[in-house]
Amino acid sequence: MTRPGQQFRRRNIFIALGLVAIATWLLSGSQSSQSGDTTTGHEQFWTDFYPLLTAAAPNCDPPSRIANAESAGFDPKNTQPVANLLQMTDEDVTKMKQAHTTFVKSVRQDPPPLHYKLGTRGLVSTAGPSYMPVLVISLRMLRRTGSELPMEVFLADWTEYDGYTCQVVLPSLNAQCVVLSEILDAVPGSRDKVAKYQYKPLAMLFSSFEEILFLDADAFPLQKPESIFSNEPFKSRGLVTFPDFWGPTASPLFYQIASLEQPAPNIRQSTESGEVFVSKRTHLRTLLLCAYYNFWGPNYYYPLLSQGAAGEGDKETFLAAAMVLNEPFYQVSEPIRALGRHKADGFSGSTMIQYNPIEDYALTRKGEWRIRGSAAPAPAPFIIHANFPKFNPATIFHENGPVIKEDGSYTRAWLAPEDLIEAFGADVERQFWEEIRWTACALEGKTISWEGKTGICDRATGYWHQVFG
Repeated sequence: MTRPGQQFRRRNIFIALGLVAIATWLLSGSQSSQSGDTTTGHEQFWTDFYPLLTAAAPNCDPPSRIANAESAGFDPKNTQPVANLLQMTDEDVTKMKQAHTTFVKSVRQDPPPLHYKLGTRGLVSTAGPSYMPVLVISLRMLRRTGSELPMEVFLADWTEYDGYTCQVVLPSLNAQCVVLSEILDAVPGSRDKVAKYQYKPLAMLFSSFEEILFLDADAFPLQKPESIFSNEPFKSRGLVTFPDFWGPTASPLFYQIASLEQPAPNIRQSTESGEVFVSKRTHLRTLLLCAYYNFWGPNYYYPLLSQGAAGEGDKETFLAAAMVLNEPFYQVSEPIRALGRHKADGFSGSTMIQYNPIEDYALTRKGEWRIRGSAAPAPAPFIIHANFPKFNPATIFHENGPVIKEDGSYTRAWLAPEDLIEAFGADVERQFWEEIRWTACALEGKTISWEGKTGICDRATGYWHQVFG
């Protein structure tokens, strides 16, 4: 007798295998090359690009940590250079510099062409099974803005393929799943070299869009993102990023390896890479170098660029690559803010808020940089990144979570700061929970990450009626 769990897994495997041919056709038959060549696809790009990554291996021992950098808030008055907290021999620094120079030279002179549909714009994300419900919630929130941008959701391999979500739910939201291993396996063994944070630049490279808004699965805009692509600063810069809470912590050794002058620590905040606007037409080389930093990231470039500060990973690789290649970019200057509620032991943030790049750019052009004391009104909140914990209806009701009071009763998660909530101009948290509730009921018993879990819809519905009903 077949158990229900076995039937569940077999059904999803059958759906996954049945869609291999469709996915392969979508990946290879419907893309245009930057150079106009439509006869090759992403597999050919990876076949050409992977040898460049491996030929420029650091070829030395990774840096060792003396200590982790302090995750201190950005201070626009700070002029003290970032200290080196890594240990490397002069010989190893020289080897890394030579390898870095080799790779930069290869992508400057003869970068392998990307393959995408000319003149297109779209959303790109990465999501494993546990993030799929969160991504559905975020995408439904984005559709509330009226945005019709298509989305491509990259999965590591077929074991992560969620048949019902990929085949039914996402297509209804103008989104589709793309299995990364179908591309990486063009070079046998290469997919074993990438994981986690390293997926993000690869998803950007392999997407079918020319202009991209990359979004983490738990992030969504509050306004139509289409306007950002057609206005400054994106029109002239081609790469727009958003700030993190912290000041920069890159080791001086990185700048030595990259042949760059170490910048002052008060030029800009560190980067929060849960949302990135980028043009593949103008920033091909930046994305290739970013991919190099991530390919060799965990042991080499992540510690060099963050030195153990909060969020060490891909976050600093985008602007580092643009600076090395002297390609333009704009990082929003309006400081990121935390959204949450007050608890007995102090403020507890669960969500990050980023601000509108168009409005921020207009202010900075006037010399109104608010982080340095300008009294100008803040730009409008633009992106909500509900990052910790994830607002997954199967897990959000854990003890001492953002929606549970100390006495065990339900509460709103977003109650402070009040001026930030007022700036939304609508009850965004209520809208958010409408989509959380919908997702809980639509996916229960159907998504692989909730296999064996029950009561998800009932719990989300009960919370909704008690808090918002």
